[in-house]
Amino acid sequence: MAKAIPTDIQQQANEIIEHFNQQKLRGKSRFMPRFKGAFLYLDRVDFGSLPSEICRLKYTGTIDKWEFAIFKHSSNKYDPDEWMFPGMEHVNGSIEGAMLCGMEAYPA
Repeated sequence: MAKAIPTDIQQQANEIIEHFNQQKLRGKSRFMPRFKGAFLYLDRVDFGSLPSEICRLKYTGTIDKWEFAIFKHSSNKYDPDEWMFPGMEHVNGSIEGAMLCGMEAYPA
């Protein structure tokens, strides 16, 4: 079973996400993290709407090497094997890369 994300890594992830929200999105949208076990779920709220699933990251033991899975609204599940979508070139193991990918895969 995968190791749960340590509290200090969760805090660092929250800081990365908040910085991205402030610098890249500037109030237009907002990524909202959810942590469960070894996973960091990145949802996004656009223009006051309800949160929408974007992607899931699996903790691998370091803050800069996450495993990525895009959320497929067509099947209502996360798919780590799907790699043909807009923004996939941003997926580099980082949280910021996942958010950049999410912005292209699911534009606001």
